[in-house]
Amino acid sequence: MAKNRKRLYKILFWLSLVLCLASIIAAVPYLKGLAYSPKPLKGPVKVEKGMAGWYLTVGGKPFLVHGVCYGYTPAGKGSKYDIFSDAQKPWMTDGPLMKQMGVNAIRLYRPGPDTENTRTLIRDLYNNFGIKTALGHYLGYWDWPLPDYANPIFRENVKSEVLDMVRAYKDEDGVLFWILGNENNYAFDRGERDWSTPEIDAIASPVEQRRAKAKIYYTFINDLAKAIKDIDPNHPVVMGNGELASIDVAKELCPDVDILGGIVYQGKSFGTFFDKLNRNFGKPNVFIEFGADAYDSVWQQENQGWQAFFIKLLWLEIVKNMASGDGSGNSLGGFVFEWSDEWWKHNPDSEARWGSHDPEAGWANPAYYYDSKAGSNMSEEWWGVVGIDPKHPKDGVIKRVPRKAYYILKSCWAPKKYEDRKIFVISAAVLLALAGFFAVSGRKK
Repeated sequence: MAKNRKRLYKILFWLSLVLCLASIIAAVPYLKGLAYSPKPLKGPVKVEKGMAGWYLTVGGKPFLVHGVCYGYTPAGKGSKYDIFSDAQKPWMTDGPLMKQMGVNAIRLYRPGPDTENTRTLIRDLYNNFGIKTALGHYLGYWDWPLPDYANPIFRENVKSEVLDMVRAYKDEDGVLFWILGNENNYAFDRGERDWSTPEIDAIASPVEQRRAKAKIYYTFINDLAKAIKDIDPNHPVVMGNGELASIDVAKELCPDVDILGGIVYQGKSFGTFFDKLNRNFGKPNVFIEFGADAYDSVWQQENQGWQAFFIKLLWLEIVKNMASGDGSGNSLGGFVFEWSDEWWKHNPDSEARWGSHDPEAGWANPAYYYDSKAGSNMSEEWWGVVGIDPKHPKDGVIKRVPRKAYYILKSCWAPKKYEDRKIFVISAAVLLALAGFFAVSGRKK
């Protein structure tokens, strides 16, 4: 009997030891902090419509955009800072944090001035962290004089720049899709950086004036989309649009646009956005900006809780309206605005103030009700899900400080495998303890 028990303990000891070693081997990449290490998705990016709704696929595999708007700027630098030529490669500091959060795509508002430097950023994020890049173009919206989308020379110059961008980066495995414009429709929908023609000015009705401008602009967008597809059939075209005021005009004019890139800041809900988009445009949406700031203008202090709360509710709506959800079936994910705080944005012309984090609000939005009593409550320098701390650099690089919103999104986005590293470690420890127990018991018997 004792001999049989000893043999059993020996078998159990070796079995526990083998299982322990297997757990440790399996846990190695997780212990190194490389938990989420699937091969980066590769292949054509497509927009497909199924029975339940719309899907984005990469190489035939579903891809829900877990994105961040990426415009890292060090404290003390302004809008002219060129991240692409920064020898410190800030994206290699941000990449691991993004990966742990579950980010699978970044939005670049435009490529850098140097093609090779831009390629380096795209390739580094893709090859090291599996993060794809959505590349955009402002379509001359911020140029001076004001953009004139009715002017054929202006349109041709913009078109040339856009197609040069597509030719330069279309063969990069890290490219996700192209984004045309940002909030350019606000020119006619809100009168911001407005443009016109004598013919439009002669129209008596302001509503018809707006629709006439919308027709010119959306026709130009489709011309760009069609030209892009002639060069690159493997990446969708996204039309950046602030909300949906004139989107019905685009329905018949933009057949070559694949996705609407919605920009919506309506507090903790997108409201009727998804239903209205289905009715008035009939294409899927990826938010190219959504989010909340992390500063309470009433109490004059950082409030990470409200930011995290609003962003979580917004993300849940995005998921609800996916093809697999019980909403409109036209949601493809989104890019949170933004990855990290930009300390220059409230005072873009005052270089002396770029080195300090300005809490002053620049505009009012009552939908963010937690501090709407302050009047102006949108603090431009506090939108990051990650803060920056230049006073406590990490390895010579400005330290990133994840906020609550970072961890909320991580809980929604990060693959379970990343959290499973804890299970591997605990399992290995338990099995090792069991092996020790059986070894001691075997000797005693």
